[in-house]
Amino acid sequence: MAVLNVNPTRMELTNLKRKLTTARRGHKLLKDKRDELMRRFMDLIRENHSLREKVESALGSANQKLAAVRCVVPDEVLHTALMMPKQELSLEISTQNVMSVILPRYSAEYKTKDPSGIYSYGFAYTSGEMDNAIYSLAECLPNMIRLAEVEKSCQMLAAEIEKTRRRVNALEHVMIPRYEETIRYITMKLDENERSTTTRLMKVKDMMIAENLEAKHRAESASASEA
Repeated sequence: MAVLNVNPTRMELTNLKRKLTTARRGHKLLKDKRDELMRRFMDLIRENHSLREKVESALGSANQKLAAVRCVVPDEVLHTALMMPKQELSLEISTQNVMSVILPRYSAEYKTKDPSGIYSYGFAYTSGEMDNAIYSLAECLPNMIRLAEVEKSCQMLAAEIEKTRRRVNALEHVMIPRYEETIRYITMKLDENERSTTTRLMKVKDMMIAENLEAKHRAESASASEA
């Protein structure tokens, strides 16, 4: 692992230790975020699987009923009956913040609470099979809306999980090891400099002691000569 291009000084060592502490804390927080996102993602995946099975089953049943309707009701009558719907559906879209991910929330509301509002035709020229088909589609609609919400949430969570995973890996395998290696390098350099300084000081001390001894010997020799 390559070290960072910094000067091996005590100030840089202090800064790097602070950055390493921050990186480790951020790594832990991101791992916790990733794990929580994964938990919520798996919950939504299970719900998505269950909803999809229900919706596909309901739509398949409704299509079969509509096929039966076409066998007994002329196309002109069928198109006329479905041309002017009485019921209206309003879809309200809100959001929910989940671990800094903005997920959609869909809320559907019918214009009227009358259960017969789903039938846009009179019952004189249509069959009971058509009523059953329309009812099946109306019953399936809430699950379809919830399925759309869950699938969109799964897509957004998956993208955020991948982004968080890359950040965790970058910290774990690049930044933190690089900080640690640079700290070891600077510590080693500072220790070498300290040992070199200590060695030079000891040499200077020895030289000063030798000079003092020599000066003392010269002074003693001079005193002996004068005597």
